[in-house]
Amino acid sequence: MLSRQELTSQLTRITVSESEQENFYRRYPGAKTASVLIPILNASENELAPEWHLLFTKRTDLVADHKGQVSFPGGRTDPIDLNPETTALREANEEIGLEPGKVQVIGKLEQIITITNYLVTPVIGLIPWPYSFTLEPEEVSHVFSIPLEWLADQTNHEIRPRPDLQNSDFPHLRDVIYFKPYQEEILWGVSAEITVRFLTKLLEQTHL
Repeated sequence: MLSRQELTSQLTRITVSESEQENFYRRYPGAKTASVLIPILNASENELAPEWHLLFTKRTDLVADHKGQVSFPGGRTDPIDLNPETTALREANEEIGLEPGKVQVIGKLEQIITITNYLVTPVIGLIPWPYSFTLEPEEVSHVFSIPLEWLADQTNHEIRPRPDLQNSDFPHLRDVIYFKPYQEEILWGVSAEITVRFLTKLLEQTHL
């Protein structure tokens, strides 16, 4: 496994610049904006032998959208947010009680446009572990982590056709990424796509 310094260096190389991000915004002028935090943690107590994981949340059945789904902390841009990083950190603080000052923000990945016309910016951040999270009970039922090595194993995910429920007049199938169950949780949809894109870029730089 990579050391923290090595991982940080590799993560920095896969981030996008402000000009690249602005070009993407111009391609979707009418899209609503949102950000998610990709929280990376060392699940090992040994800093010399780190075990890098991604942290995910499980949404409750009380939320308006994406009930019960596995997701990254995040949400819609607020008018007070200065940039995508601010949005991701604010949402993570509201949803799971992660203090912004505890996150080492590395940078942003290329945005992803959803079928609901949200332009989502993934923000990469290293977080401390263990950490005492405070969950927003209306939104998050629990948090858990998945090892990067497991996520990077291509045999652990597949593409399945799924009906596009956003277009009830002319429904059609679209390709959706599904991971195998991990601790009885299934990562799929936009969060799975962000995860695969993130790991694809990271693996282009190094081997986990």
